[in-house]
Amino acid sequence: MEVVIVPDATAGGELIAEAMATLVRRKPDALLGVATGSTPLPIYQALAAKVRSGAVDASRARVCQLDEYVGLPTGHPESYRSVVLREVVEPLGLSEKSFMGPDGAAADVQAACEAYDAALAAAGGVDLQLLGIGTDGHIGFNEPCSSLASRTRIKTLTEQTRVDNARFFDGDIEQVPHHVITQGIGTILEARHLVLLATGEGKAEAVAQTVEGPVAAVVPASALQLHPHATVVVDEAAASKLKLASYFRATYAAKPAWQGL
Repeated sequence: MEVVIVPDATAGGELIAEAMATLVRRKPDALLGVATGSTPLPIYQALAAKVRSGAVDASRARVCQLDEYVGLPTGHPESYRSVVLREVVEPLGLSEKSFMGPDGAAADVQAACEAYDAALAAAGGVDLQLLGIGTDGHIGFNEPCSSLASRTRIKTLTEQTRVDNARFFDGDIEQVPHHVITQGIGTILEARHLVLLATGEGKAEAVAQTVEGPVAAVVPASALQLHPHATVVVDEAAASKLKLASYFRATYAAKPAWQGL
């Protein structure tokens, strides 16, 4: 696992956007796994700016969802499909045909979960999966004590996660669904490159446990330690509880440019 400490969220977004642009230049039809929430917005903004400037042609890239609420009406503005279309697909100038995600409105949710895992495999697998991290160490919606071998499935949200997400529903927790479809940890680990961005002091403890703690289901993000190509990008505040912060800074400063992110 590589840990990169950046000054702020903007710098983290630019660094990851350039890594995504480099991937797309090398593999124009790359499958990019995207996350929702406020943390990855600087990434999408920086990548869209590169597309607008002509620095990268993303017209053949594909985008896939990490997770989706269960039970929201089709087209609901806070469904993750709507969010990804609004924040990623449209700014990159992609068509809706380039986008894939699980069906949170399906009559048979379990079948929809299995179908999504199969669709990712049929698409050749995810080339780069973006991840955020919850204050309790969750990735996707794999809450603490999720199986590290789990596949895409339905999960019940913890009360804390519903509280955290209420800000997207006018602050009304009663509007936040109780269930979601999420890529399982086992599914996430199949991506070729995992990139986690964490910003803010509120994520510092979860980052420290993920990077320096033991691999444990109680901290789902710690499973990234098992991946051969995982990158954790954190701002100064999110890095504030890392005991090995000086080492991480030194190793990144000495990293050969040809290695990339």
